[in-house]
Amino acid sequence: MAAFTSQELSTGWMFRRTDSEEAWLPVAKVPTVVHLDLMDNNKIPDTSHGMNEHEAIWVGESSWSYKCTFPTPSTTQQSGARIALVFEGLDTFATVKLNSIVILSSDNMFISHHVDITAHISSNLQATNILQINFDSALVRGREIMKEHPEHAFNHRQGGVERLGVRKAQYHWGWDWGPKYMTAGPWRPVRLETYCSRVDDLSIEYNLAKDFVSCGGVISVRVDGFGRQQVCLILRDAREQLVFQTDNEVSANGLVQAPFSFQDPELWYPHGYGSQSLYTLACELIAGGNVVQTLTKKIGFRTVELIQEPDPFGKSFYFRINRIDMFAGGSCWIPADNFIPRIPPEKYRAWIELMVESNQIMTRIWGGGIYEEDAFYAACDELGILVWQDFLFACGSYPTFPPFLSSVEAEARCNIQRLRSHPSLIMFAGGNENYYIQEICKLTYDFEGDKDPQSWLKSSFPSRYIYEYLLPKVMSEEAPSLIYHPDSPWGDGKRILDPTVGDIHQWEVWHGIMRPHQSYGKIGGRFNSEFGMEACPHLSTINKFISDPKERYPQSLTMDFHNKAAQHERRLVSYVTENFRIQNLSLEHWTHLTQLTQSEAMSYAYRSWRRQWGSPSARQCGGALMWQLNDCWPAISWAIVDHFLVRKPAFYTIKRALAPISIAVMRTQPDWTEGHTSLVETCEYDVWIASSRKSGFEGAVVELRFISIRTGEDALPLQRYDVDVRPNGTTFVCEGVEIGNPPSPEAFVIHAKLIIDGQVVSRDVDWPQPFKYLDLGREAGLRVRISGCRQKIEISAVKPTKGLTFNERPGLHFSDNGFDVVPGEEYSVDVKGLEKDELLEWAFLGGNGSRSTGRELKARL
Repeated sequence: MAAFTSQELSTGWMFRRTDSEEAWLPVAKVPTVVHLDLMDNNKIPDTSHGMNEHEAIWVGESSWSYKCTFPTPSTTQQSGARIALVFEGLDTFATVKLNSIVILSSDNMFISHHVDITAHISSNLQATNILQINFDSALVRGREIMKEHPEHAFNHRQGGVERLGVRKAQYHWGWDWGPKYMTAGPWRPVRLETYCSRVDDLSIEYNLAKDFVSCGGVISVRVDGFGRQQVCLILRDAREQLVFQTDNEVSANGLVQAPFSFQDPELWYPHGYGSQSLYTLACELIAGGNVVQTLTKKIGFRTVELIQEPDPFGKSFYFRINRIDMFAGGSCWIPADNFIPRIPPEKYRAWIELMVESNQIMTRIWGGGIYEEDAFYAACDELGILVWQDFLFACGSYPTFPPFLSSVEAEARCNIQRLRSHPSLIMFAGGNENYYIQEICKLTYDFEGDKDPQSWLKSSFPSRYIYEYLLPKVMSEEAPSLIYHPDSPWGDGKRILDPTVGDIHQWEVWHGIMRPHQSYGKIGGRFNSEFGMEACPHLSTINKFISDPKERYPQSLTMDFHNKAAQHERRLVSYVTENFRIQNLSLEHWTHLTQLTQSEAMSYAYRSWRRQWGSPSARQCGGALMWQLNDCWPAISWAIVDHFLVRKPAFYTIKRALAPISIAVMRTQPDWTEGHTSLVETCEYDVWIASSRKSGFEGAVVELRFISIRTGEDALPLQRYDVDVRPNGTTFVCEGVEIGNPPSPEAFVIHAKLIIDGQVVSRDVDWPQPFKYLDLGREAGLRVRISGCRQKIEISAVKPTKGLTFNERPGLHFSDNGFDVVPGEEYSVDVKGLEKDELLEWAFLGGNGSRSTGRELKARL
């Protein structure tokens, strides 16, 4: 009997517009999308550069065809041999022809297809088979779908309205952080398979004993083939030691369900809480006495709970992994490129390494993108990042006509089956901000009174059927151990900004009424799954997407073009001018001030909400996932790491705030943005310690200094506290301590330092707000010295210095950046990638609140 073989059809492809007589153009490789091939053939310019997005609009209005040839496999002459084409992803409306015969029609880019072509392939081994895929314009087809369904009100926010009827990545229609590129093409691999029998699916369901001393469950296998077949199931631990093995006959319907159990499982944990132990599950398919296929998966064993229980604040919302409560500090994830096929696995891993570096433990894959590549989830498994996966519905009231629902169900099953074995994946949500549309458009929604799914289909909000009936039904059948949440945000059918239940997207800062970012601590919810502040990337990135020196200024057309957020000019400038003095409008000055604004906003958010982690009986806030970690192109956006993986200062701010043990100091601040600003003569300050450690610390020391901004001398006596740090929670050092609040120039910073076993574990600095009122003086007495073969920077200052930021570029980064420096403290920063003759440049807030700069005048080794 023939062994299973799989050959990727990655080369030898050509493409052209479908309805044209143009010459076929070469395709570098498949997977691909048409924009990549047009750029390769110099038909459109680099789409991320300047304003070249306009040069590619026509691409999305056109239909495109791809074709290749392949020989007939020799196994066709073996009795019972079958041949199949596997399409892991076709974007989006695709008609596939083999030797001029239609073998597949697809209208969903998220579904993979296995097509038996045995009857259609040439039996002549000398013949060449022609495979052609025609892709209709998703824009055109989307418009047609709307006309075909006038019964549905296509309510939406963001992107083109026709996207709602098309199962394609919604961000392809453009979003408030990315351009509009209507892609088409074989965006995931195309493979040619030959076999007599093959493993169609391999999955595992398990239970851990309460004391974690044993693990047991069922391994399920689905086999496509005929005749007498067996499967040998093998489980090995991280050291490749055999844990379990069993041989099973395949039933007549092609199914195997094999019970298993073993002792002393090694659990999988998020990083910082334990090891990321991964087992290897192997399935050997045996037919005719021979192993014809071996399929392996990496799996992990852990328990997952979403704790939603009544408490003093309403109803809790936090995650418990292996019986450990975890504050889910992290960020939201969007697709890392406009054109997914050009993201290599190593870049996915680099992104996840950045999350680990910044002490994040969770990412939320946003519902307007894609079910991510296997390399993404594999990196999360290996590095210990929890994954919250949205189903792919975003900011819309989606239609529910029968073919659409069938496609959605197939999509859900396909992707749950593909992803369910990853230990990092703990939850699916129904989508992103779809109940926003229900509220904004006042669509019918009676959560408590109407529990009949069929009636929902007849309402003005029929997509409730998808989120509250169809998707949870598929989840219960395909992955019953995973958590399901109807949408993000969502809380038991209550209004979307209800702070007592569920998760919320807190956009009253930046969007909405544009609250001061200092108010984050007062407006959070039980789990804050979106919030953010925009900032420019470093100058190295700006210079990449703007080549014309005349356009390199803050208000240029090209700068605005690379910021897709509505009203970004007034919003960003409002937050900058509310907090900082603008001495000039140089690009360098503006870039630094926007980065400081973002950094300050994230500092207030993460410190305030991690403070509310509290204690086991009072978890007021269960997590914070800022918007957003990454960019899909070089842009001015909410990302804390830009498209070229260059970290913004806010990245480091989050790293400090989410450290395993982190001290925070914060004084009450007057709201000077409401008008009638006046001097507040006294204020109060709080000091607390947030810990994710499973054990506490006795005899820790907290030192508080009150340092004059003008002189750098202590304005008040040192305060010292002996503290026992509680495990996995918040330890309050002092609360509501009243102090005077002198005006500039007598203002002071409060510096808090946590010392454990004689080592400085964490520091924090609280400044009077806003910075624009402060007299920071002309000189901070800042001293920056490079040592250790240009791998270490030593820093000190005579006066408090705000936001010391080293300029970064691809390949050059630091262990800390964008931090405050106070006199009497020594700071040491590791640097990677500083070249021999490269000048180190930095900036800080000085010169009466303006941007002061420094530069290493001579390279030192």
